[in-house]
Amino acid sequence: ELTGITTAMVIGAPRIERVLPGFLEFARGSVLVAHNARFDTGFLRAAASRLDIAWPKFQVLCTVKLARRVLTRDEAPSVKLSALSSLFQVSTQPTHRALDDARATVDVLHALIERVGNQGVHSYAELVDYLPTVSAGQRAKRSLAAQLPRTPGVYLFKGPGNEVLYVGTSNNLQRRVRNYFTGSETRGRMKEMVGLAVAVDHVECAHALEAGVRELRLLCAHIPPYNRRSKFPKKGWWITTTSEAFPRLSVVRTPAPDSIGPFAVRADAADAAALIAEFYAIRTCTRRIPRSAVHDCEPTTVGGCAAASAETISHEQYAPVPARFRALARGNDASALDAIRNRVTALADAHLFESAARLRDRLAVLADVLRRLHRLGAIAAIAELVVARRAADGGWELAVVRYGRLAAAATTSRRVHPMPVVEAIVAAAETVVPDTTPLRGASPEEVGLVARWLDSDGVRIVRTTDGYAEPVHGAGGWKQWCATARTVARLERGTHDEPIGRAH
Repeated sequence: ELTGITTAMVIGAPRIERVLPGFLEFARGSVLVAHNARFDTGFLRAAASRLDIAWPKFQVLCTVKLARRVLTRDEAPSVKLSALSSLFQVSTQPTHRALDDARATVDVLHALIERVGNQGVHSYAELVDYLPTVSAGQRAKRSLAAQLPRTPGVYLFKGPGNEVLYVGTSNNLQRRVRNYFTGSETRGRMKEMVGLAVAVDHVECAHALEAGVRELRLLCAHIPPYNRRSKFPKKGWWITTTSEAFPRLSVVRTPAPDSIGPFAVRADAADAAALIAEFYAIRTCTRRIPRSAVHDCEPTTVGGCAAASAETISHEQYAPVPARFRALARGNDASALDAIRNRVTALADAHLFESAARLRDRLAVLADVLRRLHRLGAIAAIAELVVARRAADGGWELAVVRYGRLAAAATTSRRVHPMPVVEAIVAAAETVVPDTTPLRGASPEEVGLVARWLDSDGVRIVRTTDGYAEPVHGAGGWKQWCATARTVARLERGTHDEPIGRAH
């Protein structure tokens, strides 16, 4: 009724699943211009979320907002695209068809820009700064960004007492910080933070990996009040065994050797522990049992101890049980995962679909955490890994990783031999002393950053002390199964933004 577009007109058009990935890649790094941009980008964001596609951090310019700022109510009582097209006598009138409306929007944008050109607005940054969402206080602090370099690094907004208010990272420090003082910054918390800030400090970095790692470390050191994520890199939950003659599973903050985690939510960790205990027959009763005694919990119809048995179990008989958990954590035994998956299939075959779905979701959370643990653990096990990635200017981005932590970083220019630089940064690299925990003492977020960088295009191994090796019976092969389980779970819930569980 609004557009005159019928189902018959679009029945042969490709679905959003086919066109959105290509469009986002095509538009990456550009400014999105739209008439009532919040409405249009809302649909794109929703589709990207449904398809599990990360939304690029587009800069967006709304011609509705710009028109309201530039034109008076007398001149433009309505800022509909059709009304503005008539006002500016554009070459293509909007028809509620994509190409015509896009061409009309371009002409309207150009006409609006012509109106503000004589007011010192000559760039995108100055244009969004001109919008009414920018307070006088924000605009007055633009000078804080003037002395920042146009290089990768970390920026720190500081308050009147030199306290760190907010930490962020960017490939271009000056441009990113400048955006906080323009209309492109719409977050209320950030506007409040900018109002308090009196200075912006920075740390120049060799490349994006070093900037990301330094950001994590600075967040942990300063715990800035206006950052919401990554302030507590070791806050996840881990499943480990208790120090008893008859060990149980326990959910703790600090990992021990052969722990499973980290889980972002304690409830997910507790549920995974209960699932493992059920399939490995690890006791869940809480009473203390001396080494000389026996475990004698009897089976019950509902609930009860996961290790309940009609016969008593001695310490020697129980010893292999926690050993199976340790084998699962190390990636030496995935029989529990296979057994749970078989149970899911059996429940579905018996038409117990709700029970099968609940067990499937619990298994997906556990397998996802194990898969990430084995992936990151394989990186953290390498004493020294020297890697290089081809930079956009033809040089090299270099990194020295020791036990999963970034120990040194550098870049080389085009036509400069990189090996002397490699030798120099290896010699000056940070000394890392590992511990015996699954990630050798490194934070999961830092090892995760390193892992994503290693997975990026153009990365080459210069040298390594150890080969990269995930456990042969680890959860690496469960990636596709977990992805399918998450997709099905979202479809069953009828929503696309509720995860079935989150690894930290």
